[in-house]
Amino acid sequence: MAANRVGKTWGVGGYEMALHLTGRYPEWWTGARFDDPIDALAAGDTSETTRDIVQLALTGVGGDGGEGELGTGLIPGVDIVGDPTHRRGIAGALDTVVVRHQSGGKSKLGFKSYDQGRKKFQGTAKHVVWLDEEPPQDVYTECLTRTMTVNGIVLCTFTPLEGMTEVARMFYEVANCDTA
Repeated sequence: MAANRVGKTWGVGGYEMALHLTGRYPEWWTGARFDDPIDALAAGDTSETTRDIVQLALTGVGGDGGEGELGTGLIPGVDIVGDPTHRRGIAGALDTVVVRHQSGGKSKLGFKSYDQGRKKFQGTAKHVVWLDEEPPQDVYTECLTRTMTVNGIVLCTFTPLEGMTEVARMFYEVANCDTA
């Protein structure tokens, strides 16, 4: 959680997601690492903001006309395999992107949005889930469930604009717990 306009999306969530998808970690990286390809999910609050913010940051294309050039985002163009699949009903929105992992395999990145509802987040295990903007409690809980069987992680990048919600409270309590 941090203030608005300080780089959470590009410099934190998007950057870390690109590292995990490609397996190209900098030498100084001390966070989670995935030595093999991952199955990942990135989401925002609406279909349009997912396309215009999250998708743009990762792939370089966004907007209802698909403005931009694929491969100019945080995922290097040389690592994008083939053509992404497009999401039905949302102009310019991508559904799935395949990313070359340094291990020689291929990672898979899917895009969703909170306005689709919790049920759209059900299903397969995910190694990494990135939630840009504060998710509803039920979506957050569902995403945690997706990571359990593969020892995955959930990244959240948001400013708590709605105050001390249940989701914000969870992060606040963990950050302020007395471990001594």
